[in-house]
Amino acid sequence: MTITASMVKELRDSTGAGMMDAKKALTEVAGDMEAAVDWLRTKGLAKAAKKADRVAAEGLVGVAVSNGRGVAVEINSETDFVAKNADFQSLVREVARVALTVGDSVEVVRAADLNGKTVEEVISEAIARIGENMTLRRMHVLEGDTVVSYVHNAATEGMGKIGVLVALKGPADKAQAIGKQFAMHIAATSPLSLSEASLDPAVVERELAVQTAKALEENATAAKPKPEQVLHNNIIPGRMKKFLSEVTLLGQPFVINPDLTVDQAAKEAGVEITGFARVMVGEGVEKKEEDFAAEVAKMVQG
Repeated sequence: MTITASMVKELRDSTGAGMMDAKKALTEVAGDMEAAVDWLRTKGLAKAAKKADRVAAEGLVGVAVSNGRGVAVEINSETDFVAKNADFQSLVREVARVALTVGDSVEVVRAADLNGKTVEEVISEAIARIGENMTLRRMHVLEGDTVVSYVHNAATEGMGKIGVLVALKGPADKAQAIGKQFAMHIAATSPLSLSEASLDPAVVERELAVQTAKALEENATAAKPKPEQVLHNNIIPGRMKKFLSEVTLLGQPFVINPDLTVDQAAKEAGVEITGFARVMVGEGVEKKEEDFAAEVAKMVQG
């Protein structure tokens, strides 16, 4: 029997199982929908699916680097407690290892082989085993002559709450020596882009509008207003220059030596930063907040 996309969608909608799990279940039972649901339940995948509506905003970022290629993968869990679980940490380590070799997107990694099963299947089994919703949420790939990684708030080697990758051009020994310092800087300052040239034009436009309106308003209430040409030729450009130095990596004061910008520090070290990635656990995920009393009541009710 041919397994159609609509059949897979129906099974996914009714169980919450992953696409590949749903397709495999239907294949195993020749398209029988009820039998497919039971097949998923026997594999523990339906149990995993029931947890899929829980917010997974904790977890770990795992990093891996080899031969000028680095990856940072974020795997989320519901609680920070699970992030300290050795089984979960092993999962993060293995997925990062797979991601380093197989592809450049979450979809490719989910479908990749991990010890004879897909990564998606391995995660679903971990959900059933550990008892919390988990998700491979995102990944970043960075390539360069030399790629250096750093993990902030490390739970164990190669994983923690913030993962950073930095790509550098120049002598490998020099790049390795200062690369970790740059990565630590990035973890601390969270720059929006490498340079002004790579900054989203919409961000620049929005900031310019804010600074222009602010300068005009301040000038309108000043005891001695400045000529408009002074505002547009000096004050507003000066404020924009300060903004760009705060949000672009190369323009920021280097945390190790604030007398230098990151760009100047790189040049002094004889290297060039060509790219970076910073991934923080739960970034952009809206966490569902509950008060303590409600949480206790829910536990009592089972």
